[in-house]
Amino acid sequence: MLEPAIAHAIAAGDQHLAITGAGGWIGLATLDLLEQALGDDVVRRVSCYGSAARPLTLRSGRQLNQRPLSELSALEARTVWLLHFAFQTKERAEAMSEAEYRTANDAISATVLDAVRTLPVEAAFIASSGAASKAADPLASPAMRLYGQMKLDDEDRFAAWAQESGRRAVIGRIFNITGPYINKHQAYAIANFILDALAGRPIEVRAPREVFRAYVAIRELMSLVFALMAETGGGVTRFDTGGEKLELEAVARMVAQALGGGPVQRAAITDPVADCYVGDTASYTQLLARHGIEGVPLDQQIRETAEDMQATAG
Repeated sequence: MLEPAIAHAIAAGDQHLAITGAGGWIGLATLDLLEQALGDDVVRRVSCYGSAARPLTLRSGRQLNQRPLSELSALEARTVWLLHFAFQTKERAEAMSEAEYRTANDAISATVLDAVRTLPVEAAFIASSGAASKAADPLASPAMRLYGQMKLDDEDRFAAWAQESGRRAVIGRIFNITGPYINKHQAYAIANFILDALAGRPIEVRAPREVFRAYVAIRELMSLVFALMAETGGGVTRFDTGGEKLELEAVARMVAQALGGGPVQRAAITDPVADCYVGDTASYTQLLARHGIEGVPLDQQIRETAEDMQATAG
């Protein structure tokens, strides 16, 4: 659930909540949180947009209709808060040519920017990525650099909109998150560890280098996002997600402890160059405190993520 005071404020408000990329991991988790806050009113207060029209099924069994992104500009509402999650992922950057990838993401951005310039959007959340910090990193993969650069471009476009229009843009660089609707289990280390633990297998950390990550729960992240969107006045607020910085072996041991999993097997570290994908934890922690949001401990994040993965297995 969202932080209770924030959920209450959303329920008591009258703004319409428009979500792009609603069918992705963060989009679906956000819809779930909004359903918990709004109840049946979620149907009236929230609209969903994505690559194509289709029903989106929440954990409660409720279905919400996703409309094509091209219909966003036709939304009729007095006041709009936009949550912008639509983007071609790094995995798509690996599968597409650079030209195709740039064209696809530029088209998404142009569609959403055209809409926010004409709709009564009071505040917008732009879900950026920690990859933006890797855009010029020579050690990052070409797909990571391309993805990161396009996320940077998106940050700049929406920041310019906010500054020009006097509206509010909240730009969050999301590094590592946990929680319901986690997808692509093989792509995320923590999901792999949870699968191993649930199956009673040894948890394997195969990376031949030190790998550092820091995790936050989606419900914690979105509580902060809504709190920042509710701040008065226009302008741009930027933040990184935080969390405790841990090497993957420590993460694996926490998974094993939280879920009663088996032993942890760590591959030998033969590469001296560490992989560190962690945001500005100090600033993030200060933002949480300022808005009275309680951070979710990693062991609780693990249990919540595992419960959802178990509930939806098969």
